[in-house]
Amino acid sequence: MMGNGNGGFSEAGLRRLREVLAGHVESGKIPGLVALVSRGEQTHVEAIGTMRHDGGAPMRRDTIFRMASTTKPVAMAAAMVLLDECRLRLDEPVDRWLPELADRQVLKRPDGPLEDTVPAVRPITVRDLLTSTFGLGIDMTAKGTPILAALFERGIYGQEDGWLLPAPEPDEWMRRLGELPLAYQPGERWQYNISNDVLGVLVARVTGQSLETFLRERIFDPLGMIDTAFHVPADKIHRLPPLYAPDWQSGEFIVEDEAEGGHHSKPPAFQSGGGGLDSTVDDYHAYFRMLLNGGTHEGRRILSRPAVELMTGNRLTPEQQAAREAWGRSVVHLGYGLGQHGGWGFGMAVRTYRGDYASIGQFGWDGGTGTTTYADPDKQLVGILLTQTGMSTPDSSRAIHDFWTTLYQAIDD
Repeated sequence: MMGNGNGGFSEAGLRRLREVLAGHVESGKIPGLVALVSRGEQTHVEAIGTMRHDGGAPMRRDTIFRMASTTKPVAMAAAMVLLDECRLRLDEPVDRWLPELADRQVLKRPDGPLEDTVPAVRPITVRDLLTSTFGLGIDMTAKGTPILAALFERGIYGQEDGWLLPAPEPDEWMRRLGELPLAYQPGERWQYNISNDVLGVLVARVTGQSLETFLRERIFDPLGMIDTAFHVPADKIHRLPPLYAPDWQSGEFIVEDEAEGGHHSKPPAFQSGGGGLDSTVDDYHAYFRMLLNGGTHEGRRILSRPAVELMTGNRLTPEQQAAREAWGRSVVHLGYGLGQHGGWGFGMAVRTYRGDYASIGQFGWDGGTGTTTYADPDKQLVGILLTQTGMSTPDSSRAIHDFWTTLYQAIDD
């Protein structure tokens, strides 16, 4: 029976999963990884390899990883709490909280000069931010366009040392964002990443708390996510591996971010809902199980069922979806297939067609630091794979692909 969720995994399937992941570590391309798979009451964890590429401490179940864009589906929960409490409304303009985004100018052509604009046809709404369609985003296929160059030059995306998270504190970040035109009319087109960071600022301004404080009170603490935060404190820093960005030609392990003294060793000026969280497989498992459970955790309601259904179903119009699919196919060689799912909910991809081993309805996302987390309502399954190897080479993407392929093969009903 498919979809009954009673069965677990076959022992042979889990053995193959371990062998395939171990092969990626033994190849020398990925120093270490931690994987968690669960189905119903059965949870299985593999910790393979070492924290550093030159050996040393082994990977452990409680190793803390930089989640990168796998932050998006978790940070999104803060906005969903505010929708549940009627402190935000889906189709209300954001101008009263984010005046920097009022009265927008929009580029006549998305690749045109920054001064060649027309007025926005309507204000930006909460829904536009939730669905990543407010009019600005990071599109690495649009290199050389004035708007993409301006986003990097002004530190709206990326810091001077090449680190990709925003550097300025939120009010200054919003001021810089407000000086730029939109690339598309509000609601016109799906565009990646920036909306998630804007949402974090929105949450902070509506609640009068930092994004992290609100997430901790309403999501992390109730779910027992004790190791999830926007930085790793000194007493846990030994559990954070360095982040590697291997040289794309030689494969040499270049340290992109050290643990001690690195970007995640102190509280950031900007808490990035697009990519700033650090976490563990067990913390992420608690969150994604809550989503699979329709918003409850151990009998306690965290989010309403409709909020979860909104987040985890496709929310793009056919036009928006077509543009996202075209984008996904054009960058298929960069993500090695990651990002081709059909749909997008709030802060996560949603599979709307059968394109690989996963079921329709599967939701979640991947991170550029070599992380992946998805849940599958049809199979009642959660899968999490965390590495310390960024996607400057295809190696962590290949491990992610093989993880999902073997995980689905391990289902035994």
